[in-house]
Amino acid sequence: MQFIRFSDLCAQGKAQGKRVFIRADLNVPQDDAGHITEDTRIRASVPAIQMALDAGAAVMVTSHLGRPTEGAFKPEDSLAPVAARLGELLGRPVRLVADWVDGGFDVKPGEVVLLENCRLNKGEKKNSPELAAKLGKLCDIFVHDAFGTAHRAEGTTYGIAETAPIASAGPLLAAEMDAIGKALANPKRPLVAIVAGSKVSTKLTILQSLAKNVDGLIVGGGIANTFMLAAGLKIGKSLAEPDLLGEATAVIEAMKARGAEVPIPEDVVCAKAFAADAEATVKAATDVADDDLILDIGPKTAAKLAQKLKQAGTIVWNGPVGVFEFAAFENGTKVIAQAIAESSAFSIAGGGDTLAAIAKYGIEKDVGYISTGGGAFLEVLEGKTLPAFEVLARRAGV
Repeated sequence: MQFIRFSDLCAQGKAQGKRVFIRADLNVPQDDAGHITEDTRIRASVPAIQMALDAGAAVMVTSHLGRPTEGAFKPEDSLAPVAARLGELLGRPVRLVADWVDGGFDVKPGEVVLLENCRLNKGEKKNSPELAAKLGKLCDIFVHDAFGTAHRAEGTTYGIAETAPIASAGPLLAAEMDAIGKALANPKRPLVAIVAGSKVSTKLTILQSLAKNVDGLIVGGGIANTFMLAAGLKIGKSLAEPDLLGEATAVIEAMKARGAEVPIPEDVVCAKAFAADAEATVKAATDVADDDLILDIGPKTAAKLAQKLKQAGTIVWNGPVGVFEFAAFENGTKVIAQAIAESSAFSIAGGGDTLAAIAKYGIEKDVGYISTGGGAFLEVLEGKTLPAFEVLARRAGV
């Protein structure tokens, strides 16, 4: 995928003295008193901002925070706490600017200001042409560096990219675009995808899209239970969606027609109740009782899947394969995680539960790329072209 990289613009001296508008993702959690409780996203935004400052640009940064009502400011919607934390991280004051859409504020080269919560602006969410035109006039270079919003065509994620003189990808977004291209657009084969979750319905389009491209499709969680039903196995009282057996069968057949497969668990870990202290019993997939709950894949299945992952060229991972939060039912996810860590394949992982599993098993450094955007990552797996990717590619002349 071709696009303009902000890092290249800086290296070429094209940001010197220019007005640079950075769309960051500073949507951090806060407590009831408005104190930031976790600042990972703010820290992640610093490289792009520092890059612009080092290049001698006049820097403007904005983000959404929470779910404000357009045109109705409330104190709890303010980016003031973010401005303070960003200033600490940058080692310089960061001025907060309100009512900024029509300009009327000054930013000098080497200075950074934070523009108040962009979702307060009327027309932001629906990307009104009037707002987009105003946003484009505020800058010489637009930098999109918020992958978590890349699937939204809003004023500060899409409209400004159309109207700004130059539209580029910041280091965070560029890394996502590179990793996604490497994993899905031109992957090293075999390409193996792990898709797990409670319901087939929430990830059906992902499964259908991947079935056209991957060499192996590993399903886990409640999704695997539905596929087990489709394969004629009993699953007791486990979570599943019997009304989607036709769709699951179609995915299996689509893979089979391409010489690929959806491995069905040979053994599973069952319990009589969904609880951390429930007794775990390993059973053959053919021996599940009517009152059993399947809460993990069994050791034989985990070992076989691990072998497939170690032989893969590219791995895409979205979702733990069992209830890994409970020690008795974490083995499947743990084995999968360790196999990915030991594999020489390029791996890309995304999704909140996936990131939690990666952290739990300490394999952050062994995963090729960890995606930061939940919804955006899922839409990429569905085969969708994200609005941010489309507009940046178009503006690059592709």
